[in-house]
Amino acid sequence: MVWTVWICGRPGSGKSTIARALLSLLEEKRMHAQILGTDILRKVVTPEPTYTEKEREVVYATLVFIAKILNQNGVNVILDATANRRAYREKGKEEIENLLIAYVECPLDICIEREAERKETYGAPRDIYKRGLTGESKTVPGIGILFEVPESPDILLDSVSFTAQENAEKILSVILDRYY
Repeated sequence: MVWTVWICGRPGSGKSTIARALLSLLEEKRMHAQILGTDILRKVVTPEPTYTEKEREVVYATLVFIAKILNQNGVNVILDATANRRAYREKGKEEIENLLIAYVECPLDICIEREAERKETYGAPRDIYKRGLTGESKTVPGIGILFEVPESPDILLDSVSFTAQENAEKILSVILDRYY
């Protein structure tokens, strides 16, 4: 059975690190999966992003479409995507048969600190919170625009109290329980 897990949360919450830790765990078990991230996809779909609501709708609809197609072709998918609106995640639930929503809980001040210090961005733009806090950008989730916390995620992750590896193990446990 194929599946998709959508790791969502604010920028800097640890989504990408958890996604890569999960991929490593899957590889150890000889289970194949593909990571799809909005930051990399956005560079193709919207090479000069403006981060408007309309543009975000297009990017998230494309992300869901690609995940669905990959699942239909037997590929498990890890979505590494902020998904600041519930509507994006709900569209995913409507379109993708075996979709788990994994929400990475992390206080905004810690996200800001991590984002400022991170060395690897996994394709994300640098200094987004700095630009949001100075008013240079009005489209930063949690600063300039709303971040709608999932009301009932399938998996709740805490990236302050637990390591990326521990959070990835939690996701893997749910995947194994539900789909294998």
